[in-house]
Amino acid sequence: MRYKIAILVVLNSILLGSCASKKITDASYLLPSKENTIAVPKMNVFVPRNSKAKQLPVLIFVHGGYWNSGRKGTYDLLGRNFASKGVVTVIPDYTLSPNTDYDGMAKQIAAVIQWTKDSISKYKGNPNAVFVTGHSAGGHLGALAVMNPKYGIDPKSISGIILNDAAGLDMKYYLEENPPTAEYNYITTWTNSPTKWQDASPIYFLDKNTPPFLIYIGDQTYASIKTTNKRFIDALHPFQPEVSAIRVDKKHVPMVTQYFYPWSDRFDEVIDFMKSQVK
Repeated sequence: MRYKIAILVVLNSILLGSCASKKITDASYLLPSKENTIAVPKMNVFVPRNSKAKQLPVLIFVHGGYWNSGRKGTYDLLGRNFASKGVVTVIPDYTLSPNTDYDGMAKQIAAVIQWTKDSISKYKGNPNAVFVTGHSAGGHLGALAVMNPKYGIDPKSISGIILNDAAGLDMKYYLEENPPTAEYNYITTWTNSPTKWQDASPIYFLDKNTPPFLIYIGDQTYASIKTTNKRFIDALHPFQPEVSAIRVDKKHVPMVTQYFYPWSDRFDEVIDFMKSQVK
């Protein structure tokens, strides 16, 4: 009986989320290229259906998956739940390894960010209240696209970055300790060049213009994620001394699947953070 009730609660939550939000499927953020033989990635946009506000905060969510797996459609519930709470939510696909490397992925996420800045007002989004979040590899790519200046995003134009059990924040440190192999396509993703490992690491681009951070770490996550997040927060403290990790008693994957349920406390925390950063 409890199992049946739980299923009914989840189904009811999904139905309510669907009614409270509108999904724009497979919107384009890149132009097709003759040189690109891989399918051009697209994105889903989730818009609050009944909000009377003319400009709503915007959240770009970048999925994880070891940089070689994952798809935007897995996270529809996350998008609908944020939209039902008044946040326009953008969830892109991006080309995965071995079809591109970290640099190609970060360029695409930067294109998503630029599209959002330029076009989100069509969907009631406020281009001056854009936040970037991601889980695991997605946290790395979102932060890198904003923080590495070669991707062309003005970090002062991003209102905040929310890391959810992010991997890859200091790939130079990690790969020096664990040289890349063919497993997970890591040689393709990162190459064998320490110079590129540093170029791929958000930790080396922290400065006074870095957007405000909200950082989550799972108490039961991988040791490598705990280590590199600590290194990142220590390096962030000269610029944002008040930031500390919010620890959640979860493993790595449940750190993101908790957003599939609209009653998660994380929604209030994230939205409160967003409100605090919008002038």
